[in-house]
Amino acid sequence: MFRNQYDNDVTIWSPQGRIHQIEYAMEAVKQGSATVGLKSKDYAVLVALKRSQSDLVAPQKKINKISAHITASISGLTSDARSLGKFMRSECLQHQFTYSMRLPVPRLVGIVGSKLQLPTQRYGRRPFGVGILVAGYDEKGPHIFQTCPSANYYNCKAMAIGSRSQSARTYLERNLDTFEDCNAEELIKHGLLALRETLPSEQQLSAKNCSIAIVGKDKDVELFEDEAITPYLEMIEQPAEEEAQPEAASGEMAVDQSEASPEAAVPMDEN
Repeated sequence: MFRNQYDNDVTIWSPQGRIHQIEYAMEAVKQGSATVGLKSKDYAVLVALKRSQSDLVAPQKKINKISAHITASISGLTSDARSLGKFMRSECLQHQFTYSMRLPVPRLVGIVGSKLQLPTQRYGRRPFGVGILVAGYDEKGPHIFQTCPSANYYNCKAMAIGSRSQSARTYLERNLDTFEDCNAEELIKHGLLALRETLPSEQQLSAKNCSIAIVGKDKDVELFEDEAITPYLEMIEQPAEEEAQPEAASGEMAVDQSEASPEAAVPMDEN
């Protein structure tokens, strides 16, 4: 996609003060499948939607364990995410070996932000085309961070990135006040409901197309894949069925009342 003469390299500024190559990398994140992160006072949860190119190919892994207390989900180029994931693991291991303590989550995200910034300023390199949601727990509590190809990173209460993620962000904003006191299961339920908002009407969440990760107080990173997700999917399906039953019952009552109405039995005057 060629826009103008100012998008040939990442070191070229446009007259409007924009770097188009970075904007293109941000678009790559928007094309990736959606992922949602949210936290309460004790837990942080990541939920991600998996895609596969065809029925012959297994879906690509969207959530990766970085350390015992940190996990990350991605949207965008998986090859770039794989490189950054390896870098994040190396930083966590080096800090653990040197100081015999876990690397604080904000410090790790700051180091990643510095690595993301380098290719945005050097000729002949391109920005990383991936957005990352980092969930972790340290002595300051649970954290959710978002990183961007522009090398910006944000400390979030809840966030969704990827394709059709605006619908998920709307859900998160609407229910943000309820997250603080949620337990682990309730937080996962909210994450799945937000992720469901990103799906087309003809597609449903299933054990094959989503992943869950949770970390929190006295709880190291735990990943849920495939059949382990089924109990959590049942939690969001039951309320939908309960809502559908009263609606169907009210519809049947309306039909019965219309059939029993005396006005329906009065013949029309043809004169």
